[in-house]
Amino acid sequence: MSDAFFVATSAAAAATDAAAPNWLMRALLVDSWMGVALALYGLLAQAVFMSRMMVQWIASERAKRSVVPVAFWWLSLSGAAMLLVYGVLRQDIVIIIAQAFGFFVYMRNLSLIAREKKDTEA
Repeated sequence: MSDAFFVATSAAAAATDAAAPNWLMRALLVDSWMGVALALYGLLAQAVFMSRMMVQWIASERAKRSVVPVAFWWLSLSGAAMLLVYGVLRQDIVIIIAQAFGFFVYMRNLSLIAREKKDTEA
């Protein structure tokens, strides 16, 4: 792309960023609208990941014993994938390594559950 495109885009972004509510950027510890968007995505990803614990807790309370429902593993996988994307975008090696490892653990648990289901249906 041309240099003129980048100059125009940067000028438009600077004008937009200047109009951003200071309290929101301070609260999210960012200094641009792109930072706001990334922070909000990260919070959504974390909410998906944390919701797995609520699902597990509710299932255990209903069963009156500790259980791990399949939804727990799907929420774990979804949340880990979202957090992995967040970590890559933030270029945060700690998040990348933690979520990449968890991603494989959650996939393996789902494959074991699928295999068990297939074996019981046969």
